[in-house]
Amino acid sequence: MSKLNAGAQGHLAMLVFSALVAGSFSLGVQAANAIEPAALNAARFALAAAVIGAVVAATGKARAVHWQAPWRYLVLGGLFGIYFVLMFEGLKTAPAVSAAAVFTLTPILAGGFGWLLLRQVTTPRMALALAIGAVGAVWVIFRADLQALMRFEIGRGEAIYFVGCISHALYTPMVRKLNRGEPAVVFTLGTLIAGCLLLTLYGWSDIMATDWLNLPAIVWITLVYIAVFASAATFVLLQFATLRLPSAKVMAYTYLTPSWVIVWEILLGNGVPGGMILIGVALTILALYLLLRDDSAVSGK
Repeated sequence: MSKLNAGAQGHLAMLVFSALVAGSFSLGVQAANAIEPAALNAARFALAAAVIGAVVAATGKARAVHWQAPWRYLVLGGLFGIYFVLMFEGLKTAPAVSAAAVFTLTPILAGGFGWLLLRQVTTPRMALALAIGAVGAVWVIFRADLQALMRFEIGRGEAIYFVGCISHALYTPMVRKLNRGEPAVVFTLGTLIAGCLLLTLYGWSDIMATDWLNLPAIVWITLVYIAVFASAATFVLLQFATLRLPSAKVMAYTYLTPSWVIVWEILLGNGVPGGMILIGVALTILALYLLLRDDSAVSGK
């Protein structure tokens, strides 16, 4: 398979990834205050592991050599576990579109980690695109309020989620650094099992305190969605793309997330953000366009 074909596959994977991830923001806002984040995400990882485990068993791709150095899966599972717990903690107070805008800050972070860990180079055009995307994200995060921006009045939920996004950005280049040729689904399964183990240990008291039989329906809808579509599917898509594209370009697709969230919000009957906020969303789309046109960056392969 040529490099062009591999790259195109990576781009397609991330396009689907961004649409699926967006749904977790709109649904997560409605469920975040009904269950503790650690309990929800421990269940999420367990269900996602069951789904991916069934796929691995059906395809017969797992080999004993794939489970060597299991510490790699603990590192990756820990990073993603931190991200998801802080995401739902942040969604307790942060609006869906605003949280999605925070998520768009991960490309610039991923670019930095990509250089530190893999020496992946960010070209001038990529740097410009990342800067434009960051400006758009900040504009949305501060609700298009210049006075709030000048006072740096960032919401508590957005601040918590930003810490989680740092973990997510580090995860992206770590996948390439730690992968030893394992198929994406097998590597994903190892990450999910490790993440489930770590979250179960961390959130055991919350898990035991949760009245699972009497949770609101929206919690179960959100759990199934984030486990199957925003975990199992996106884990595979992310790892598939990460092995074919530079870290900054992989995370560039997060710039589409606010736009997808707006679509989700409309479909769920939650209205449309104000026109001034849409300016920030437009900037993130421009950043994506610039990043995808820049084919001169060193891929790190």
